Amino acid sequence: MGDRDLRVSDAEREHIGQLLQRAVGLGMLSLGEFTERMDTALAAKTRGELNAVLIDLPGVRLRDRPAAPPSALVNSSPTFGTKRSAPPVSDSNAASDVINARMSGVNRRGPWRVPPRLYLNSWLSGVTLDFTEAIMSTQVVEVRVDDYCSSLTLIVPAEATVDLNALDLIGSSVNNKVHTGPLIGPLHLVVRGCLRFGSVTAKHPLSAHWRRFIGR
Repeated sequence: MGDRDLRVSDAEREHIGQLLQRAVGLGMLSLGEFTERMDTALAAKTRGELNAVLIDLPGVRLRDRPAAPPSALVNSSPTFGTKRSAPPVSDSNAASDVINARMSGVNRRGPWRVPPRLYLNSWLSGVTLDFTEAIMSTQVVEVRVDDYCSSLTLIVPAEATVDLNALDLIGSSVNNKVHTGPLIGPLHLVVRGCLRFGSVTAKHPLSAHWRRFIGR
């Protein structure tokens, strides 16, 4: 049996997913290509099938050695596929362009850094993105979703607007409790993509409803 025919583990598939995320961040892959390759990686049973998603990314592949641990990788590029992290930032909630969730709960709250574009891929998960204290880099933020049986909750400041009209829905629901536009405040969210048997809710924080209720 050749090395390419060896079975791969969930840890190896997960590590490949991390490499693909870095490729998106470096502009090597589009979001659509990331989705296709991630689906292939999750379904891969052998090293040959798993390596196929990396074959055109320079210097990155799983080691072709039976004894290699799941995290062992070969990389000839100094900037891709290594364990080097991005330059440190002042808080621990640094922005990530890609959020992956598998049967999990994901919460982004407090002063987390928001990139101009977020990509969300979740299966059987609940994701909450709270923008009320977030550190924004742009006034308009695009959120691309590719979700299966998941819920997405967007919590935005009172002056923010949210556009959910570009979503493709399959057995899903959308509940927008905030203004859709035009862009009048410091933040405008545009949510695009496909939602399968899930839900999206955009709302203000509970404190904003109380202030409106008591007339302040």
